[in-house]
Amino acid sequence: MLSDHFKLDVQPIATEEAIVTAPHARFTLLTSRLLRLEYSPIDRFEDRASQVFWYRAQPAPAFEVERSADRVVITTAELRLTYRCTAQGFTRQTLSIEVKATGQTWKYGDRGEWKNLRGTARTLDGVNGALGLERGLLSRDGWAVVDDSTSLVFNEHDWLEARVNGDSRDLYFFGYGHDYVAALQDFYRVSGRTPLIPRYILGNWWSRYWAYSQAELLDLMRDFKSHEIPLAVCIVDMDWHVTATGNDASGWTGYTWNRDLFPDPAHFVAALHEQGLRTALNLHPADGVHPHEEPYAAMAQALGVEPATQQPIDFDIADPQFIRAYFEILHHPFEQMGVDFWWLDWQQGTRSKLSGLDPLLGLNHLHFYDLGRAGARRPFIFSRWFGLGNQRYPIGFSGDSVVSWASLAFQPYFTATASNVGYGWWSHDIGGHMQGIEDGELYARWMQFGVFSPILRLHSTNNPYQDRRPWLQDAATFAVMREALQLRHQLIPYLYTMAWRNTAEGIPLITPLYYEHPEDENAYRCPQQYRFGTELLVAPFTTPIDPDTGLSRQSVWLPAGHWYNFFTDDHYTGNRWITVYGALDQIPVFAQGGAIVPLAPRGSGGGTGNPATLEVHIFPQHDHRFELYEDDGETTAYQRGQHCLTAFALQVRDHGVDFTLEPGQGAVSVAPPQRTYRLIFHRVTQPAEVEVTVNGVPRELASHYDETRLRFTLEVIATPIDSVAIAVRPSAGPWLAQDDRRAERFRQMLRTFRLESDRKREIDERLADILADPTVLKSLGAGVKDAHVAALQSLLE
Repeated sequence: MLSDHFKLDVQPIATEEAIVTAPHARFTLLTSRLLRLEYSPIDRFEDRASQVFWYRAQPAPAFEVERSADRVVITTAELRLTYRCTAQGFTRQTLSIEVKATGQTWKYGDRGEWKNLRGTARTLDGVNGALGLERGLLSRDGWAVVDDSTSLVFNEHDWLEARVNGDSRDLYFFGYGHDYVAALQDFYRVSGRTPLIPRYILGNWWSRYWAYSQAELLDLMRDFKSHEIPLAVCIVDMDWHVTATGNDASGWTGYTWNRDLFPDPAHFVAALHEQGLRTALNLHPADGVHPHEEPYAAMAQALGVEPATQQPIDFDIADPQFIRAYFEILHHPFEQMGVDFWWLDWQQGTRSKLSGLDPLLGLNHLHFYDLGRAGARRPFIFSRWFGLGNQRYPIGFSGDSVVSWASLAFQPYFTATASNVGYGWWSHDIGGHMQGIEDGELYARWMQFGVFSPILRLHSTNNPYQDRRPWLQDAATFAVMREALQLRHQLIPYLYTMAWRNTAEGIPLITPLYYEHPEDENAYRCPQQYRFGTELLVAPFTTPIDPDTGLSRQSVWLPAGHWYNFFTDDHYTGNRWITVYGALDQIPVFAQGGAIVPLAPRGSGGGTGNPATLEVHIFPQHDHRFELYEDDGETTAYQRGQHCLTAFALQVRDHGVDFTLEPGQGAVSVAPPQRTYRLIFHRVTQPAEVEVTVNGVPRELASHYDETRLRFTLEVIATPIDSVAIAVRPSAGPWLAQDDRRAERFRQMLRTFRLESDRKREIDERLADILADPTVLKSLGAGVKDAHVAALQSLLE
């Protein structure tokens, strides 16, 4: 029997009001668009929680049932199910469901491969570029089906076992049309939500497959600090333990510190904590426990093996007795020493001694619940994805990808599409893991993508020529990398708020654009861009710099509305494709008009806690509201109301804007007792009048207007319970700046071109004509290549 902390709080039995029966069949209306379809020739239906579906006790939706001698028709507001009762049970001729929103009709057996929007994959191990993805929960057909017939179920001891129900069928039909977000949210309701991750894991991680000594690794952490690169997590790969076993063990599995490399493990872990870092140890459990291990005797005795026999103890994820000893003897002592979590590196297939139990599923489930066994600690894991249901156990690492531009180009799509199975917390080996050709530009672009991905983790294999220390690059590339890694820590207040949204609302941090624009064909044709939370759109550069232009290129689809380059404030109208060019230090990130983006200030020490100073970047195009989420970042106290929401409200007037910082709601004690808010309004004219009140009392505040960048900055110091109202009024006309930056951008681009200098001067002399008539670009003469023309043309569109 498993320990008490593995007991599940699930609600697998559906309400009777939501169930419709027919001969040998049972239909459960989990929502008006999510149906469970069961057939059992022996009338034995499954009410226990399965591997995927835990919460079938949902409120019954409105529906109607029509019955005849051999037919049952169930109609909801969105679906119409027709079942013809025959001895054959579920067949293509007997069971169908019409999705009213799309007019599509599913028939039993249809898989919907062609228009399925795909999901994710178990691993990118050894992948160079793209690989095929598993089917997801979303489809342009408007429906998707999950076959749960053969999955294991949880027994009365809260562990998995096989079903005993004969030749039965158990399907879940998602009929959401193109309301993709609703489909995903209902999947979370029935399968289980993604728990809130600890705040610190949103910072930068270091990892490398390398036989570091204790002193070397601590020195390396200090090197990061001396190079002004913030870190939050230091992973120790497999050489922390003994690998030269002297027996039949491969050395990949280990539970004994390598004292040659780590003479004082407790001091090592404590020293990492003193530097403000969290740590995890790599874990390959497949080899079990061999007699060279320090905990061998205790494991042998716990499992009824005489230690003197030196008999290896097999890894057996299906055996509750082994599971208890596995955690209590092999893992808890390390956690008592201070190890914060485990890197579960299971690579040994999907079979175990219990048919149907994937060891990866068992490990992910058990390690998640075990890490949270005390109740106060917020659990998470670091492992591969086993399939649907894994969203309950964040986070994932995608495996050992090959170093190549093709691998980088695939990862934005791979990451965004994982949301189609509810999996929002992938961590990639930034820079690539192995093989390939090392390239500073490629590494820098990968790192920039990492900044705008769920988890940023530097990692590589044990090849001395594959080293992810950023300062080993040339000075210019290193400067770009340091800027990116510092920006990542600045983003943590925004990222953590989006992590809360994932938990509370069922929307992952990164989503494809068709979630918001399902009827626009363009949204399905931009695989290298994605929404990054509520405020931003990201389209990272994933191809090398062109030798003629000196710039990278990315095609970007901007949905309808107004958009701003997050870094330069350049304005774009949406509902069109644009071509973006950028030097190595530039990243295509766009803020939607009205966006409010909270950041930690640059140079704030690189910590991950709730900052005492907060930069709030505001793009005052239209009314908008953003709620900043904060809690203690580590414990489960947030589940008991110990969290705070601070709202920023923007109202655009005919003549200026009103901006309100509302009093915090909830447990305001989790926020700093006093905070400096640096409010930065982007792309605006200099205001003529600014009025500020704090709790209704007028206050004079320091402000600054940057004429070059067209930004207005205002600083206010407030407590979490203060109400701050700001009214900004321009001297005349709209507050948004209407400047034309085309000439400035044109000259900046021209300077990067690989082009004879006199030709550049001649082109510059014709700039006024080009701006008036872009067709002049086609007649620029000798030396000007198509790449040059295309780049300049992009500025004039």
